[in-house]
Amino acid sequence: MVPAAYVRLETLPLTPNGKLDRKALPAPEGDAYAVRGYEAPVGEIEEKIAAIWAEVLKVERVGRQDNFFALGGHSLLTLQVVECVRQTCKIEVAAVTLFKHPVLMDFVDAINASTATYVVI
Repeated sequence: MVPAAYVRLETLPLTPNGKLDRKALPAPEGDAYAVRGYEAPVGEIEEKIAAIWAEVLKVERVGRQDNFFALGGHSLLTLQVVECVRQTCKIEVAAVTLFKHPVLMDFVDAINASTATYVVI
């Protein structure tokens, strides 16, 4: 779990009991969020899988550097993604592959590596 935003505070707001007063914490401003530019998917398989992720996660678009779990994915949705990849791309992929490679381009690279055929000479 990686924080989406950072807010610097001189002191933490406390309740009269000395506990953290979560309601008194300030909301992060726009510049507190880490912003990364969108990088479009490259290649047919990456585009198809990005579309699958976008549909399953109910987001507008998915870029090459996007992390499935950071976009709201969870274990049940991984099974949905795996099934959609099997049906749409005709590629068999294990759910554990998405856990090991949650970034779109890494996931596609892992799929390509597992489906590559090798010729022994």
